[in-house]
Parts: sequence; structure tokens; C-alpha cells
Amino acid sequence: MKYGICNLSNIPLRESPDNSSEMVSQILFGDHYKVIQENKYWLKVNIAFDNCEGWISIEQYTAISKEYFEKLSKDKHISSYELVDFAEDKKGDLLAIVLGSRLPYYQKKQFDFIGEKWSFEGRVTTEIFSKEKLIRSAFMYLSSPYLWGGKTPFGIDSSGFTQMVYKLNGYKLLRKASEQATQGEVLSFIEESEPGDLAFFDDNEGQIIHVGIILANNHIIHSSGKVRIDRLDHSGIYNADLKKHTYKLRVIKKIL
Repeated sequence: MKYGICNLSNIPLRESPDNSSEMVSQILFGDHYKVIQENKYWLKVNIAFDNCEGWISIEQYTAISKEYFEKLSKDKHISSYELVDFAEDKKGDLLAIVLGSRLPYYQKKQFDFIGEKWSFEGRVTTEIFSKEKLIRSAFMYLSSPYLWGGKTPFGIDSSGFTQMVYKLNGYKLLRKASEQATQGEVLSFIEESEPGDLAFFDDNEGQIIHVGIILANNHIIHSSGKVRIDRLDHSGIYNADLKKHTYKLRVIKKIL
């Protein structure tokens, strides 16, 4: 089996091996993965962090050994905590690093990337934090544009937003909203929830299609058009700009 790591700011993960195929997620710098299928131009990969699967261009593949993959899987997850900053390799070349990217074996403003020392002067997050800190992290994405499959401040979808906010605070969520809805403890009423809990929303067929992070005073922060704050009630999300409910509430989950 082959193994890889993202050495770019991000790599699109596609539903099928074609550049015109739907982007289902993104692999951020430092994310490592297994190669589970390949053809001449494309690789199907499984991301170690959340087991999300999809296709990447073989031109964007950077190989690592099985030993390096396994060490990364066991090591502490240290992430960048800047909207965007630059990492510098040993040749002095700069690479843009976005919020939530992984910095392998980070220590004293340096990290080890496949045996080479890179420097990073920006802030990092290394600990498991409280719900209060989680809310502060969520506000870092405020007004980021909606992008299906996106996971960065320059484009992010609803489940990518919740996953990245929790990741920055030391917690793992799965990639899709329907998958995240299988995690945590069900709460019966909005009144039982706390800021930082997750609210999930379904369509007319009962499929969970959207997720957001509950805030104080019956508000929610979520990605819809952009990362925005709206009202939350027992019916769902009320968008004051559109003067209507835009999502139907299905369930509230306490993750931590």
C-alpha cells in the first residue's frame, strides 16, 4: 500500500477521477492519507484524520513511508492558528498555510516535514480546549464564503466549518453532516443546549443536509452563502435577511 501527505496549501478531493467532478472535501497541508486505488492520472485516498475518501490528481501526490504514516497517526495533532501565514522550507521558499493545517512534530517555531526542518512563526494550537474557546475559533471563520467541499477560510461548507472548528480545539468530527449527526449525545430541547453544541437540519426526505454551532441567546453560526449568524428556534434557522426559515431542525447533539 502507498501512503502520502499534502505538501500544498490544500488539495481538492473529488468524487470521481476527473477535474470536472464534484469536490467532496479538501486535504490541507500536513494531512496524511492512504492510497486505496489508482489509475494512470488519479489516486483514490483515505484521509487519516476522518476516513474521508476521494480522488486526487497524481501530480499532487507526495509519497511518505508506512513508518512515517504510522508515526504521524499516533503523534499529537498540532495545527496552525492563523487565518493564513507562511511556512518556510530549508531553501527559503515560502508556502501559504491556512487555518487548521497540520504542522508535524512542531517545536519551537519549527516542524519536521518528511525529514526536513521547516519554520513557522505563526500561532499554533496544541491542546484540547473548552466550549468557550471553541466559539472564539468559530468566529475566525465569520464571513468566509460557502464552498461545497471546502475546509478553509477562503471557502467552506457547513460540515467542513464544524469539523475545522472542533479540530482547532482538539476534537475529531467526521466529514459529512450526516456522519457528524451520529456522534455525541442527543439533546431533547434547545433549552438543554449550550454554546458549542451542534444543531443538525434535514430536508423533506429526512436526510440531514446541514449543521451549525449553537451560540448563546438562541443564535447559531453556520455556513450558508457565507459563515453567518442567524436565529435558531424549534422550527429551525430563521434568516432575518430573507425573512424566512431556511433550514428545518432535526436534532441537537452534545459532542463535549
